Amino acid sequence: MSKNRLVELLGTDYPIIQAGMVWVSGWNLAAAASNSGVLGTLGTGSMTLDEIRFNIGKMFEETDRPFAVNIPMLRPDAAEIGKIAGDMGVGIIISSAGNPAKIVPLLKRDDNILIHVVPSVKGAKKAEKEGVDAIICEGYEAGGHNSPFEITTLALTPQVVDAVDIPVIAAGGIADGRGIAAVMALGADGAQLGTRFIATQECDAHDNYKNLIVDSPDTESCIIGRKLSMLRVLRNRFAARMEEAEKSGAAEDELFKIIGSEFNRNRAAARDGDLEEGAFQAGQSAGMIKDIPTVSELVERLVREYEESRKSLRVI
Repeated sequence: MSKNRLVELLGTDYPIIQAGMVWVSGWNLAAAASNSGVLGTLGTGSMTLDEIRFNIGKMFEETDRPFAVNIPMLRPDAAEIGKIAGDMGVGIIISSAGNPAKIVPLLKRDDNILIHVVPSVKGAKKAEKEGVDAIICEGYEAGGHNSPFEITTLALTPQVVDAVDIPVIAAGGIADGRGIAAVMALGADGAQLGTRFIATQECDAHDNYKNLIVDSPDTESCIIGRKLSMLRVLRNRFAARMEEAEKSGAAEDELFKIIGSEFNRNRAAARDGDLEEGAFQAGQSAGMIKDIPTVSELVERLVREYEESRKSLRVI
């Protein structure tokens, strides 16, 4: 992979970002990713403030490479997380699930890089106008919380690239070097991978979570919570109950009763490995994942696959 403006912006070896995912993106995974030449990211969605401080401190102990902190703006203490990260010397912040006009004043500093996740061209243009440094455009294939616009990565990426002048990172449904080559052919400056990094040895996810991804066929992810907050998960007993309730027209309060606490559902998957009742967030790329390598092995493979795909591209 040759250097481009995203690599120059981030200071990484490769234009690849390990996504900051709830419950499974602690310092062990993020440090391994950064040390392998990509941008490792701490996912703060499930962390207490003390856990965030601890994980950031461990990152500085375990790597001297760039890393990011992902802050979901749904958290009421998002601004406080941003201050903690900035005061501890974190140079890259990735924000998601919020209005850029409100996010930038809270998180952008003269000494940091702010990247915002968007699901649409409108969101990308607004984020650029407000002063973010780069954009992650996330398609409908992605695991976890999803956009009601349901725009796929293949369709969204070139439209966002055409709409803004700042670096664009594509996300959603990417799990190998072919996918990275594909989105870069569409004009993206790089790619963010989430589900693929869950199934690595350094990820803190329960072994059941990793093995569930490895064993999943192409049809095993589904969207639940269309009336609430859309979430892409792998099918199990809990997801099947949600799907059936939604198909039968269940009201919001009935759906909330099934979910209970989303926080606890996510923890049951990631920490306890509860195969029946956990919410196993994963993208449509799960069907492509067949092993659990080290992060270093994965990054080497991604780069090799990218180069092979680029060289073998069929031109008619």
